[in-house]
Amino acid sequence: MDRFDFSPLFRSTIGFDRLIRLLDTASRVDSAALAYPPYNIEKTGEDAYRLTMAMAGFSPDEIDVTVHENTLLVTGKAKKEEDGSRYLHRGIARRAFERRFSLADHIKVVGASLANGMLHVDLVHEVPEEAKPRKIEIVSDPAQNAAPAVEHKQAA
Repeated sequence: MDRFDFSPLFRSTIGFDRLIRLLDTASRVDSAALAYPPYNIEKTGEDAYRLTMAMAGFSPDEIDVTVHENTLLVTGKAKKEEDGSRYLHRGIARRAFERRFSLADHIKVVGASLANGMLHVDLVHEVPEEAKPRKIEIVSDPAQNAAPAVEHKQAA
C-alpha cells in the first residue's frame, strides 16, 4: 500500500482541508514527472527563498511564471526551430513542461530572472501586520478597559 487515506482527517478537523489535500497530492506524485526540468529550492535568508530551474535552450519569451492564490506555476513551451538543423544526437531537451509549486500563506514572488540557462525565482515570506503577534495591555481596573455602559431610559 503506497497511499494514505486522509478521509478520517476531514471528519475530525476544521480548516485544514488545504493541508490535507497538499499531503494527499504529495503522496501521489509521479517520480518521472519530477525529473524535468531539474530544480533547486534554497533558503537565501531568514524569510527569503530562491527557486532555480535549469532552462537550457529556453529563451525568456518561451517561459511563463504565474502566481495564482497559493500556487506558483512555471511553464515552458519551446518554439519550433526553423533553421533546418539536422541533429545526429539531441541531448538538450526542449520539451514543453508545467511545474506547480504550492506556496505557504504570505509567500510572495518578488522577481524572476533568466541567466546562463538558469531561471531564478525569488520569494519572500511577508507576514502582514494584522497577522503578527501583538501585545495586549493588562489593566488593573477593568472599568477603564470596559466599553461605555449603555443607559436604558423609559420613554416618556
